[in-house]
Amino acid sequence: MRTFGAECFVLQFGIQKHKDKINRTIILAAVLCECETWSLILREKRRLRVYENRVLRRIFGPNRDEITGVWRKLHKEALNDLYSSTNIIRVLKSRRMVWAEHVARMGERRDVYGVVVGKPEGMRPLGRTKYTWEDNIKLDLQEVVCGGTD
Repeated sequence: MRTFGAECFVLQFGIQKHKDKINRTIILAAVLCECETWSLILREKRRLRVYENRVLRRIFGPNRDEITGVWRKLHKEALNDLYSSTNIIRVLKSRRMVWAEHVARMGERRDVYGVVVGKPEGMRPLGRTKYTWEDNIKLDLQEVVCGGTD
């Protein structure tokens, strides 16, 4: 027996809702494990966004064009409209800012504070980002203050 119309939509929406919940609780938790201490470069941010779009395309599936009837991949804008949560980079930045607040409350006597805020001596190896964790926190704060919506 085939389902048509509203029944098919409800069935598909129910499956998407469960896949979305699995994505947020399990997959994002594994991908963003210990992301509070990451210092990302632009290429790594792009890779995270590409990964997120790939997962969302798997969740929401292809879209059928009403005029031509051809199945197409959902583009980034359509995925953003369908997906109600914030993107992966904003989640990473918010977690990093929460961790920064926690480290700031620790005080200078704690070892974690010295490791996170301390300045390493010597030159960095080739390919490493020039920003430290503290620099990234300052950039995130500037973005939040300038954005005004977060």
